[in-house]
Amino acid sequence: MQDSEAVSRTAVVRPPEAALAARRPAWKVAGALVLACLVLVAGTALGLVLFDDPQSAGPAPQMRLASPDEITPEPVATAVSEEARAPDGPAVASVESIPDAAAAQYPAPVVSEEPVVAVAEALSPSVVLVEVDAPIGFGLGSGIVWDAQNGYIVTNHHVVEGVDDVVVTLSDGTRLDGEVIGGSSGHDVAVVRVDPVDAELVAASFAPASSVRVGQLAVAIGSPLGLTGTVTAGIVSAVRIQVQGGSDPNSPVPVEMIQTDAAINRGNSGGALADWQGRVIGMNTMIQTTSGGNIGLGFAVPSDTVDLIATRIVKGESLELGYLGISGQAAEGAIVGVVVVEVLSGSPAEEAGLLAGDIIVSLDSEHMHDIAELAAAIKLRRPGEAVVLTIRRGDDVYVATAVLDALG
Repeated sequence: MQDSEAVSRTAVVRPPEAALAARRPAWKVAGALVLACLVLVAGTALGLVLFDDPQSAGPAPQMRLASPDEITPEPVATAVSEEARAPDGPAVASVESIPDAAAAQYPAPVVSEEPVVAVAEALSPSVVLVEVDAPIGFGLGSGIVWDAQNGYIVTNHHVVEGVDDVVVTLSDGTRLDGEVIGGSSGHDVAVVRVDPVDAELVAASFAPASSVRVGQLAVAIGSPLGLTGTVTAGIVSAVRIQVQGGSDPNSPVPVEMIQTDAAINRGNSGGALADWQGRVIGMNTMIQTTSGGNIGLGFAVPSDTVDLIATRIVKGESLELGYLGISGQAAEGAIVGVVVVEVLSGSPAEEAGLLAGDIIVSLDSEHMHDIAELAAAIKLRRPGEAVVLTIRRGDDVYVATAVLDALG
């Protein structure tokens, strides 16, 4: 993993600031927080056309008034407390709304004297060491057995970038030659294949990202500095936050991540972040640091994203990123959504009828809290995919369909 400075270029969507810090989608932040030494950092996107009077224009053919059934209650903006204000940055929300205790959101773990031991014993056979003879030197990373039957192992794209072959070492010491099948620099996910006949591979179990809760146990397994099978533990510090991710500095779009305080260091990239049941909830990818080492701010690509991108890779499907063509910012006051500041001429957003001043309330029925969250959601979709946007324009609510273009 390498540190880099934030850069700005055309991409999916752009916040008004030049660089976006990690943020939680339920919290609306007033300014941009410039992160010190965020590993694999990137910039943001541009829009070009302003509309002077969005209220006077009628909806485009791709936009219609929402029916009463389609107008769902909007989430309430979360208050900000002084206690939760970062020392050198904007305030952040103190707590999210607490679910009803009567409706269990996460199954209570079975009481165990050594829960981390149980996780390590269950998952360690599925975590491997990945050795790379790269042009810039010999590199080390980690990987997770994703499909044992076909020999597929997932890892970070930045671990295997620029090479076709790697050496994979299993937990029992077996060394296998691996072939890099492909990777997505935008999502920092890659797939390596080994011959499944050469060893007895054990596939990891992946948990749905929706099962992850803040405060739950998080166990990181990987090979920091080549120390195979290293286990560290902590908690899930935050979910669904956006950081400037991806292994390509030319793809400066926020990526949704899981944050953890479990110790992650160089060589952990591509390793597993697991829940108390030994299921993979994320793939350890980057850290935020001021010293070059771990300070308790680690980030993992969610399990759903890993599975989605890995499936596209092995099927030979397109890895291009979706493009909407707007810039915007979080709505203010009690309204939760993304205010459209600019619409790029000829973009999917313009063709769908979006205008400056519109408020994007949701994307495919999922509420959007700020521009970073919207950017991350668009980035997961591919060119040609249609997305349904719920738009608030004045006192009216519209439903717009946009067919995404290719970023680039």
